[in-house]
Amino acid sequence: MSVIIFCALLGLVFGGMRGLLIGVLLGYGAKWAFAPILRSRLQQGQARFLDSTFAVMGALSKADGVVSRDEIQVAQQIFDMLRLSGAQRDQAKDAFNRGKAANFDLETEVDRLRGAIAFGRGPLLRLFLHLQCMAVAADGRVHEAEHAMLVHIAQRLGLTARDVAQLEALLRAGAGAAAGPRTAPSKDRLDDAYTALGLTPDVRDAEVKRAYRRLVSENHPDKLAAKGLPESMRQVAEERTREINVAYDLIKESRRLLVRN
Repeated sequence: MSVIIFCALLGLVFGGMRGLLIGVLLGYGAKWAFAPILRSRLQQGQARFLDSTFAVMGALSKADGVVSRDEIQVAQQIFDMLRLSGAQRDQAKDAFNRGKAANFDLETEVDRLRGAIAFGRGPLLRLFLHLQCMAVAADGRVHEAEHAMLVHIAQRLGLTARDVAQLEALLRAGAGAAAGPRTAPSKDRLDDAYTALGLTPDVRDAEVKRAYRRLVSENHPDKLAAKGLPESMRQVAEERTREINVAYDLIKESRRLLVRN
């Protein structure tokens, strides 16, 4: 639609109403001409996203010196979450094993992923990093070597150590959701909730709401799909949104308790 509007405005500027009509027609023509190319590029990006996800996951699984049973089990759970077909599951396993190999080139793999995502890459790359955090936290904690590798990957992707800290906090805050929001959360869990939203405890309510809405908007599955997220990963995006909601609810409830007391 943006191509059509651009051509229409260009026609209007240079040719008045007649130019506007010509511009609209040219815009539609350009849209249909480039659609197959854009669709092919999107499919290539989606394939690269899936392959790199499990290759990097394999590399991270041995960052602390050993591939634990928990980490292998989480990788298999992610296979199930993504509803991979038999062939796709085999490809994911091959990618995971490729990442575990001693000669795996992590930097080249990460660079290929970044290059495969054409636009709006920030939220999509954070979701990729979110999956890696899920995998390394499978044994209940993120080891120092794993955290260091996550930061290295993030920086290679154009993200920061703060992005990693935010994602790790998001997972920790979401892990205790079963306890329910009606009891006051621990200080550590509340601190994680603020970090997960990129905030500090001294911010105003309006800033909390603004940060929450921005994160929910960025991580909407439809928006991520338009930027190259494979359809099979929609549930991962929905899970990330759930964890954002958990963090936001923790903060809201803690502030209500403070007012009552």
